[in-house]
Amino acid sequence: MTIADLGGVQLNYRIDGAPDGAPIVFANSLGTNLHLWDDVLPHLPDGLRIIRYDKRGHGQSSVPPAPYAMGALIRDAEALLDHLEIRDCVFVGLSIGGMIGQGLAVKRMDQVRALVLSNTAAKIGMPKIWQDRMEAVRTGGIEALADATMERWFSRDFRAANQHLAWREMMVGQPTEGYLGCCAAIAGTDFYTPTSGLRLPTLGIAGNEDGSTPPDLVRETVDLIPGSRFELMRRVGHLPCVEKPAENAALLRQFLTEIGHI
Repeated sequence: MTIADLGGVQLNYRIDGAPDGAPIVFANSLGTNLHLWDDVLPHLPDGLRIIRYDKRGHGQSSVPPAPYAMGALIRDAEALLDHLEIRDCVFVGLSIGGMIGQGLAVKRMDQVRALVLSNTAAKIGMPKIWQDRMEAVRTGGIEALADATMERWFSRDFRAANQHLAWREMMVGQPTEGYLGCCAAIAGTDFYTPTSGLRLPTLGIAGNEDGSTPPDLVRETVDLIPGSRFELMRRVGHLPCVEKPAENAALLRQFLTEIGHI
């Protein structure tokens, strides 16, 4: 475990791959930690410096009092990359991680040279939905949302084989305060205008069985960025990196090659 003390928050992060390689940064979804990407890493090409981190309130990172603003999550990522002296990275963000990536790309063009927006959007859900979810968590803990979330997150086949159970355990094991904080950040975010101003290579990825960010929502966001490309993965839900890591990594490899990052 490696902790970056960034002042108001301490972030757990991990670096794999080539120490002097081309940087690629992974930001995970609500209710997961940096191990979300474990099965993707073995399929990535050599020559990459792979950075993963737990956002505030998740995993082994510190848990400031909720609620959080999206701006704070973006500043955390910005400060971590400055701490690590990262420039010109490819930022891969899934769900809330993709929202962080959009905001960081708008704010720090020197840090982000390309985006992968996986199962995410410029705006996810309506504030009322998030308020209801937060109230349910305050009353019954994250456990109160776990089963419904698994149905949105994973394909029917994956759930039928009980392969989702470890991820359910990961979700309910996150700090309640951190989960609530990040729910509030999502509820308050609408990036349609800033994201439409982005001009950088962008790959969008969606899962055809994703009940959290359906493919049309992902495509709508990716289409805001001129020259972007959209890929639909079949028979996967909200976490393609979990259900089909080799196929997910193949899309990343192709994109990294196309933009000359490897």
